[in-house]
Amino acid sequence: MNSKTKVARLSIISNFSLIVIKLLIGILTGSVSIISEAIHSTMDLIASVIAFFSVRISDKPADEKHPYGHGKYENISGVIESILIFIASFIIIIESIKKIIHPSETNNFFAMGFIVMFISAGINYIVSNKIYRTAKKQDSVALEADALHLKTDVYTALGVGVGLLLIWITKLNFLDPIVAILIAVFILKEAFGMLKSAFEPLLDASLSEIEINIIENAVSDYRSEYCNFHNLRTRKSGSTKYIDLHLVVPENMSVKSADEICDEIEENIENSMKNTEVMIHLESCTDNCDKCRYSEKAMCREEFQESIFR
Repeated sequence: MNSKTKVARLSIISNFSLIVIKLLIGILTGSVSIISEAIHSTMDLIASVIAFFSVRISDKPADEKHPYGHGKYENISGVIESILIFIASFIIIIESIKKIIHPSETNNFFAMGFIVMFISAGINYIVSNKIYRTAKKQDSVALEADALHLKTDVYTALGVGVGLLLIWITKLNFLDPIVAILIAVFILKEAFGMLKSAFEPLLDASLSEIEINIIENAVSDYRSEYCNFHNLRTRKSGSTKYIDLHLVVPENMSVKSADEICDEIEENIENSMKNTEVMIHLESCTDNCDKCRYSEKAMCREEFQESIFR
């Protein structure tokens, strides 16, 4: 079992345990904010299960039916997880409004509620950090979405805990559903950002400007050996970044030399950015530029490179 699958399984175990505890305390206290946290954790559990299976599928090698691999399963997982967060948020808001309309008194178990929330926040903080580190190391969209689920759970659990503590001190029960609504709004904001991040690769959106600059710099390291390059296109599927471009080489350059340059550029890109697949299309220069005036038929490759700088 690889590291991605292990942390995904850890997330499932953590979420299941917290759901049981939150539901029990929520029923005992009658707190809608604790119950809303249990609902949130239930969605987190579903998301963790989805992430677990998606990272297992996405790691499968390319096959005849899926020549570009299975990476987009992770993006689909991220979209589904985002939608689940939206659903959970609306459920929390609806239940909170009901609580405002029909308020109820707290009971003797209320003090236990904020203690459980602080413990829950601590557990989720540890687990989310572990998942997030693995997600960044493996460049996994599904795990990053799962880590975001748990990260929001840390903030919401702390919010509920503080709210419950204030209610226990002030006896102002109306704060309970208000805290729950504020938490739901925060979750909606986080979900929107995650949905955008997961959905864009499904539409083959370009890589970020920073990543494109890295690619251009990696290609430019060999500018003394080619004329120019253009038509740079990028996209991402799961953790794999697909890059293709057109490289214009001197008209007298041999196929062997051109192929060697392509290999060096591809290796340079791969060293600069992990999880890449590079495709370079060669074109012969038709501008009769300075590089084209030197024929490799009359000089070795080293002499050809030196002549460019004379």
